[in-house]
Amino acid sequence: MLVIPSRVDLRARPIETERLLLAPIDPADGPELWLSVSGSRTFLQRWLPWVQFHVDPASSTRFAEACANDWDQGRALRFVIRERAHRTLVGVVGLESCIHLHRSCELGYWLRREATHRGLMTEASLAAMDFAFRQMGAHRLRIAAATDNHPSLSVIGRLGFRFEGIARQAEWCDGRWLDHATFALLATDPRGVT
Repeated sequence: MLVIPSRVDLRARPIETERLLLAPIDPADGPELWLSVSGSRTFLQRWLPWVQFHVDPASSTRFAEACANDWDQGRALRFVIRERAHRTLVGVVGLESCIHLHRSCELGYWLRREATHRGLMTEASLAAMDFAFRQMGAHRLRIAAATDNHPSLSVIGRLGFRFEGIARQAEWCDGRWLDHATFALLATDPRGVT
């Protein structure tokens, strides 16, 4: 079974990396999530079908409330990513679709447009992966990205995930079907480096 640490405790003592803080999403993050999504909407909606549902600040707060509930129920653990220097919310990294019996989950992430191309997502993802394997006891992490989403595929490559196949027309997003390249990493596999 996966071990799910206390959301409240981890919020009080976030995961720290060289440049980032990762803390469980809380309803109080709703307004900042709204600003992040709305400010990068065109950039994000090309690859992420959920963007269309963030229609106003209240919808982002409902999402944050659902994230807290998902964590408490052991379904998904989503972290806000903040830069340590000024505590600005720059994105989200999550361990989605937790399957306790198989000790597996799926890594998902996004960044605000202005935070891209600085290695922040690789840094945040490595921290989330380490948390999954060391704190939660995960055996397997999955990840997928659209076959033409080259920035995300580059992150996946740096993280050390192994290619497993193509899921044809896996997702309807922004008016088109996306094929997904699927990857996985086992607790016993070598990890990527920044």
